[in-house]
Amino acid sequence: MNRRQSFAAGMALAVAATVPGCKKSARAIPKVEAIWGRRGIGQGRLQRPRAIVIDEQDRLYLVDITGRIQVFDRNGNLMHYWRTPSIERGRPVGLGLTSAGDVLVADTHYHQLLVYSRQGELLTERTLGGTEGHAPGEFEFVTDAIESPQGFLFVGEYGRNDRIQKFTSDGEFVLEWGGHGGGPGQFRRPQSLKLAPDGLLWIADACNHRIQIYDIHEDEPKLVGMWGTPGRSLGQLQFPYDLAFDRQGHVFVCEFGNQRIQKFTLEGEPLVCWGSPGRGPGQLSRPWGVACDSKDRLHVLDTYNHRVQRLHI
Repeated sequence: MNRRQSFAAGMALAVAATVPGCKKSARAIPKVEAIWGRRGIGQGRLQRPRAIVIDEQDRLYLVDITGRIQVFDRNGNLMHYWRTPSIERGRPVGLGLTSAGDVLVADTHYHQLLVYSRQGELLTERTLGGTEGHAPGEFEFVTDAIESPQGFLFVGEYGRNDRIQKFTSDGEFVLEWGGHGGGPGQFRRPQSLKLAPDGLLWIADACNHRIQIYDIHEDEPKLVGMWGTPGRSLGQLQFPYDLAFDRQGHVFVCEFGNQRIQKFTLEGEPLVCWGSPGRGPGQLSRPWGVACDSKDRLHVLDTYNHRVQRLHI
């Protein structure tokens, strides 16, 4: 790891959350292990990174507002990159990985889901959507996508649709659910879709400031959990944009609005929160994403600081 990439590496700096109402827990506060990234459009630099996923070899895939998907090793060294076909109408906001290692890119403002090989080759025959609309297989603004262990693709979108669509591995439409609203089973910008270790589908219902949890093992999805209320106190949420699970039975929620990360049990009990607005180590500016690697280290997309912070949790 070079000096430019991680000026905070080795600091082992404990940073307690200072957001008003977010009291320090008796449980351990995460420690900043490393900070890397620098604003810019050159190779290896970041310009408001918006989504992150980590593969089984702890390689980090990041997309930013330049439409680049950059792949870094676990220490923040650039390996390679590619670009989406066009960004004139808007930029991607979501990334996912399939069991085969293909990269799912939510090409938001082009109303489609792009699929790339791990090396960055666009697999055009696997593109979903491309037509703006409300019919099955059409999209408004795509937010995220996830592949289930059974090979189905679940794709989220916001706008007038605010729904989740399910497709076979061959791209055939299966079903949809949701709709714009604040009731159970409705969404206001389902920004992030993640599978928990038990196979339940967790959705960051961003503008409803809550989490919804679905059992997708049967033919029809079933709402089995929903928690979160708007606010700044411990346990409350303000625009949750992303989710990540560790291997100890916890979920981490990235809050764009409160500019912090909260750690919860899988039952929704808040344990601790971390972060405060600012540019220093341990501070965040409008974070969009969070992901855990194989060592349960948490990587936070510190979006408006154009960097990644890695935490020991």
